[in-house]
Amino acid sequence: SAMAAVRDVDIDPEGTFKYILVRLQRPGGGEQRDIVRGTKAAEFHNHIFEKVNPEMEKLGYECKCLGGGKIEHNSKDKKIRVFGLSTGYGKADHSVTVEILKKEYTDYEITWSDDKK
Repeated sequence: SAMAAVRDVDIDPEGTFKYILVRLQRPGGGEQRDIVRGTKAAEFHNHIFEKVNPEMEKLGYECKCLGGGKIEHNSKDKKIRVFGLSTGYGKADHSVTVEILKKEYTDYEITWSDDKK
């Protein structure tokens, strides 16, 4: 399906940056899944959503932002830490984010917390 063509995770390879958890859905219900997007290029969480949304609409999905936070990605030590929140969207369920990240970064140690920093 076209949904399978959408990557679960698209985040920067290194550094600390904002991320959002996005729910994709076929209009009228049915198929849905959650994806993680994060980048240092985004000053605010909505900048990420504003990039993802049109891309997904082209593929025929409705997008809903489920919340955000920050990701600290250390590729050298193979560690990812998920924390923080989005002022605009609220806090994503970081435990869900971690499960999605584990699918992509199978050999990483991935943790989350409600810490702000």
